[in-house]
Amino acid sequence: MLRRHGIQVTAQRLAVLRAVEGQPHITADGVAEAVRAEIGAISRQSVYDALAVLAAEGLIRRIQPSGSPARFEARVGDNHHHVICRTCGRTADVDCAVGSAPCLTAADNRGFEIDEAEVIYWGRCPECASQTLR
Repeated sequence: MLRRHGIQVTAQRLAVLRAVEGQPHITADGVAEAVRAEIGAISRQSVYDALAVLAAEGLIRRIQPSGSPARFEARVGDNHHHVICRTCGRTADVDCAVGSAPCLTAADNRGFEIDEAEVIYWGRCPECASQTLR
């Protein structure tokens, strides 16, 4: 897959890709931790570089919710959205709100050609919501 996208195959890039595929919505620090557990030493900069290359080529997706570090996921090729718990930070995928990409139509696109809509729903996950009921 990396070669098909013109990306040089390295052990580090493969391990970064596996980390993102194995843990949806993982942070760069989480990727570094997973990669170190798999292949040993890797610099933080090497992790950031690999994530940037993979995201630029569309093999992974980078999201950055307000007030949160960037997160990475392997679910690409669709225009899904995310729901995030305000209490614990748990993040989950939510399928597109309505229709096909970009899902939502801007009231005034200001002349832009819109090809994607990014929506983040905020609330509390079931576990956090049930704790406040007790």
